Amino acid sequence: MYSKTVLDNGLTLVSEKIDHFRSISLGIWVKVGSRDEREQENGISHFIEHMIFKGTRTRTNLQISKELDNIGGLSNAFTGKEYTCFHSKVLDRHFEKLADILSDIFLNSVFDLQDLNRERQVIFQEIIMVEDTPDDLIHVLFNRHFWENHPLGMSVLGTNETVMSIQRETILDYIEDHYTPDHTLIAAAGNIEHEAFVNFLKPLFESLEFKGDMNNHKPPDIKSSVFCHYKDLEQAHICLGGKGPHYSSEDRYPCVVLNTVLGGNMSSRLFQEVREKRGLAYTIYSFLSSYLDSGLFGVYTAIDPQEVNQVLQIINKEIREIQQGKITTSDLDDAKEHLIGGLLLGAENTDTRMMRLARNEFVFGRYITDEEIIDRLEKVTLDEVIQSAQDIFKDDHVSLVTLGKIKEGDLDLSGLSFVEA
Repeated sequence: MYSKTVLDNGLTLVSEKIDHFRSISLGIWVKVGSRDEREQENGISHFIEHMIFKGTRTRTNLQISKELDNIGGLSNAFTGKEYTCFHSKVLDRHFEKLADILSDIFLNSVFDLQDLNRERQVIFQEIIMVEDTPDDLIHVLFNRHFWENHPLGMSVLGTNETVMSIQRETILDYIEDHYTPDHTLIAAAGNIEHEAFVNFLKPLFESLEFKGDMNNHKPPDIKSSVFCHYKDLEQAHICLGGKGPHYSSEDRYPCVVLNTVLGGNMSSRLFQEVREKRGLAYTIYSFLSSYLDSGLFGVYTAIDPQEVNQVLQIINKEIREIQQGKITTSDLDDAKEHLIGGLLLGAENTDTRMMRLARNEFVFGRYITDEEIIDRLEKVTLDEVIQSAQDIFKDDHVSLVTLGKIKEGDLDLSGLSFVEA
């Protein structure tokens, strides 16, 4: 059963009671991420995520860790381009203890200067780890070029230069501006009564001051581009893509079906053609990244540098065939069944349900049932999937980024020519 309460200051509490579960997943969400940062403070949202576990007025870092461990809490946090989340999962009998700890770190973190300087070094290592991991780095580079001159193109981690420049006062000012109750949502899923959920958390959060919307989001412009980043690697890493649907677009339904057919699982066209039939890659997949006002549909693979043009032609061929209508009702039905199965299996996990509650509330302002999603998926037609492929892959909107021993002169760019809608 879904329930929702909005406090006078704008803070929202949503919960979903699931009687037959013994666990509760609890998350404190803030509608702020790397796209809300100025270029010179890039990485500050992620820095705050790290620092918020480092100690409060009444708990040290070690005490926070021990108290979470003592209740079996599986705790984590993440920063995205548009959201930051602090969450944990415990047995239902430990809800109040967990809520007290998460509320304390959210409301009362001290951001000690010594801890801040120590954690800065940890983040430097995290940045280096991404730079040393080509299949992560290629996505950072692709975002940078695809969303050029727009905050969506900035790395969530920031750069060594921006992270070095972030000081305690900068963090406190950023929290003052962005960690406001009207941008904050607390979500819970599992064996929990909404009344008890609200009664415990309301006294802790109701004194926060409403400030109004501080975000000034502008949708990005999309232009085609080709960039080759030379690096001494054994493989060539490739990422290409075009503009996808935003979170609330109805086009996202045919687009997720397209993603499944093209490269979303082991029976997908790209996996079968590139890996299974030709043995050209270990990893190849398509992906969809949606945001509040824009999106990205892409394809990634890592291959022998000598095979780059061959693989680009295969990717192009598979996309063009879908654009030309070479997709069957059986393909459509199989993709739908795969997606519906994943949706329903995910519903058996309280973390998944808690996160779905929060995202739906942020994007749509309401609860969306599994049945509603399934109904819309089942209504997706072949023509809609074909149209999605035509809309996404347009000659003047497709970008390609490579990482490895590849130069632009080595590329046959006819692989970026697609069927026009």
